[in-house]
Amino acid sequence: MRLRFASMFPIAAVAGILALAPSVGMAATKTAKECNAEYAANKPAIQGSGEKKADFMAKCRAGTEAIPGGVTPATDAAPSTKTAPTSTSGAAAAGNVKTAKACDAEYAANKDAIKKSGETKKDFVAACRAGTEVIPTQDTTPTPSKPAPTVTTAPATTTTRPKSVPAPSATTKPTGANQFATEGQAKARCPAGIVVWVNLKSKIFHFPGSRNYGNTKTGAYICESDATASGFRAAENEKQPQ
Repeated sequence: MRLRFASMFPIAAVAGILALAPSVGMAATKTAKECNAEYAANKPAIQGSGEKKADFMAKCRAGTEAIPGGVTPATDAAPSTKTAPTSTSGAAAAGNVKTAKACDAEYAANKDAIKKSGETKKDFVAACRAGTEVIPTQDTTPTPSKPAPTVTTAPATTTTRPKSVPAPSATTKPTGANQFATEGQAKARCPAGIVVWVNLKSKIFHFPGSRNYGNTKTGAYICESDATASGFRAAENEKQPQ
């Protein structure tokens, strides 16, 4: 009797293991439909991490996928009652990563200030996608109005002579080598060359005829050859006058 009971025990153990095997396989394996839903719910975060959909689907079917940003996919015991994981917004799920659409909107909202700083849209969008973009402060200082001419009446005549209005100048005086406060001073240094206006803050110079020529908050007139030798660069959206 004891011998018969001992021989039946291994058979019962094997049967129990085989009975549990399907349920384990079902818990670890997901259907393609479930993985597609999980990818769609977390698409911005997965794309922001650089992972391809095919790689994510393969991991999801094996039950080893990981959602960027710390989101753990929900798992149920039975595939028929499984609910899709809660999705997170693009920026929150992928940390500081922003979508190209969001960066385009940010560029459009600050287009004038970014262009005035000399930064191109391509460079701004690249920095925005990495979360390191800097929005230049827009100059909201109103342009000072010219003083009204004072009429001086001479005792013997009624001739009026308006006072001359001083020419606008930069708010900071040029301090670098070969930098001048007036265009005429710079032209005297390079009579046959081109005089440019350099923005001393952004290190970008502008050619005559551009809207920034002589109009940035800090700057100076300088010969183009001297500007290039000093490490300044021309604005990318401007061309050298012919």
